Amino acid sequence: MLKIFKNKSVKFGIPFLVFMLGAPFLVNEFQRLRYEYKPLIAQDVLRDEMKKKGLHMKKPGEVTLESEYAKIKDKDTSNWEIKRIPRPYEEPETK
Repeated sequence: MLKIFKNKSVKFGIPFLVFMLGAPFLVNEFQRLRYEYKPLIAQDVLRDEMKKKGLHMKKPGEVTLESEYAKIKDKDTSNWEIKRIPRPYEEPETK
């Protein structure tokens, strides 16, 4: 009996097959949990809680690619300069 467990096909093959056949079932459970609780994020109850904490969440569809383009289309993007902001560990320069 011990001789069969020393065989490389049994020693490495059976755990590999168990992993390959069992992994989709585990992933399926994680995916189910993910999609079960995802709709809760978009509910108004969560929005009210976020407002109480001082965070403003925009409604889905309020920000679109066209609305963002309309904001920046009139800005001059050819004339700009690099402005360096101080890093948190640096002391701010006084001018």
